[in-house]
Amino acid sequence: MGNEATGFRARIQKFGGVLSGMVMPNIGAFITWGLITAMFLKTGWFPNEKIAVLIDPMLKYLLPTLIGYTGGKNFYGDRGGVIGAAATMGVIVGSDIPMFMGAMIMGPLAALCMKQVDRLFEGRVKPGFEMIVNNFSCGILGIFLVLAAFFAIGPFVQVLNHVMSAGVNVIIDHGLTPFASIFIEPAKVLFLNNAINHGILGPLGITQAAEAGKSILFILEPNPGPGVGVLLAYTFFGTGTAKKTAPGVAIIHAFGGIHEPYFPYILMKPQMILASICGAVSGNFIFQMFNCGLVATASPGSYFSVLAVAPKSDYLPIIAGMLVSTAVSFGVGAFILRLCRDSDEEALQKAVAKKDSMKAEGTGGGGRIGAQEVIDFTGKVIKKVYVACDAGMGSSAMGASILKDKVKQAGLDIEVKNVAIPNLPADVDVVVTHESLTERAMRERPEAVHISVDNFLSSPKYDEIVKKLTEAKNPLPVLKKENIKVTDQPKTKEDAIHMIAQMLLKDGYVTESYENGMLLREKENPTNLGNGIAIPHGVLEAKKEIKASGIAALIVPDGIVWNDETVRLVIGIAGADQEHLSILSNVALTLNEEEAVRKIVDGRDADELYHILTK
Repeated sequence: MGNEATGFRARIQKFGGVLSGMVMPNIGAFITWGLITAMFLKTGWFPNEKIAVLIDPMLKYLLPTLIGYTGGKNFYGDRGGVIGAAATMGVIVGSDIPMFMGAMIMGPLAALCMKQVDRLFEGRVKPGFEMIVNNFSCGILGIFLVLAAFFAIGPFVQVLNHVMSAGVNVIIDHGLTPFASIFIEPAKVLFLNNAINHGILGPLGITQAAEAGKSILFILEPNPGPGVGVLLAYTFFGTGTAKKTAPGVAIIHAFGGIHEPYFPYILMKPQMILASICGAVSGNFIFQMFNCGLVATASPGSYFSVLAVAPKSDYLPIIAGMLVSTAVSFGVGAFILRLCRDSDEEALQKAVAKKDSMKAEGTGGGGRIGAQEVIDFTGKVIKKVYVACDAGMGSSAMGASILKDKVKQAGLDIEVKNVAIPNLPADVDVVVTHESLTERAMRERPEAVHISVDNFLSSPKYDEIVKKLTEAKNPLPVLKKENIKVTDQPKTKEDAIHMIAQMLLKDGYVTESYENGMLLREKENPTNLGNGIAIPHGVLEAKKEIKASGIAALIVPDGIVWNDETVRLVIGIAGADQEHLSILSNVALTLNEEEAVRKIVDGRDADELYHILTK
């Protein structure tokens, strides 16, 4: 039975993650609309009828279209985004309410349909006709999707919205709105808040705001008061690690609006959920008593962001409600903590791990699949490091802030940002994710370096990343003087290739497998040039074993039999990019005569060879 409950919660979390992935990237547009509404509506701070005409078109057309585009893009890239936006127009025009639920359906649905159509044509289009097939297949499918949205899905969603709105109105009319937090607060701790907020409260709140100019539903979930109250209770009455860390987390939660960090403080002592619920319900009574509401979604849920989308007339009661939430949550939490004064040194760590494992259930993530256990940026030019999570707004924002500060202190000119996994850019160099999300991130950007952390807030990996970035800032020279050796040790070409490969391996130019690539190249295409020189190097497939471009050389006075030729100068090459080409040019120009080679070999002159190769 427990496994079934866990599986159900994980499915709800995953569904919430999908909804969040459509809404969160567009929060800026929602806030733009909310601020215009708060300022220029006739009941706003600066009433202006001319500017207020923007409010309705943005609400009805712009915001749903953005959601439809983002939903389609998340499922099938830019092509999915285009067809998702087109299909969303069908539900917009086919109804007379803001069609957010319809956009959340049509965006992904249209993208999945487009993906199936493209599979039908895959491998069957003649060269030269790709563009016309791509464009017209999208256009023709778009017709059917828009009509289906206009005649069927739009009206269905409108009926569903009316039913849900009627249910919400019954709850509001009977004065039961404050008690919604009995479900909302535990849902937040169990990571079900995205499903509730973006799937139910947000769309219904938009409908109410379109009619009344504001909605109480917008403030039920983002109110930071209950979480801040819990953290303040730990600050004054907690013990051990929880007491020491709670003040910093309270500041992040109150002014940064990120709720996730306070979840472990409830998970470590489940009784504290009562404090959170009591605080939220108390604040909701204030909001209901004074008929408060917000004009748009407040995200992230900080004191400032809530006030930013509050109507002028509701400022004081909303401030009072949030402060009452904080005070009641603090009072109840303090009582619980004084009642149960046990040591929590290990409890907080266990709670953090429990929080992460619950989040992992909802993301479908695995372990550290494919991530680098030992961080190595040798030979790589690192310009962009992104810290990624589901929505790119919560834990990843804090992780990116910590890492960015460390990178700045190290004096590195490297861009560090937080982002949602579906929005990882193509040119990202390093991706840092929680270990439960690494597999997803690797599927999204397989060519990047992926690093897993077990805790976004306090991972020792951040210091290791900065250390390795600093080392990578000063790359290996292509040729070190000590990597030119005078020796009669190699008796065969295989011996010589082994010595070359070991020098390159020792200094971090290649992996151990590169030697096999060199031997395979020699078997397929011998690398002796005909004037006493050989330039062994790996096959094309072995290039992935090269960490940095490097060269090593052997001066062999007694010579080696190399495919019916005596070779006395062996120059081994590992070419990652183009740095080694100048050395090859010097080999071609200066050592093209056997006499020049004989002079270096007979003189056993490693310094002269180094000068020739690097001049």
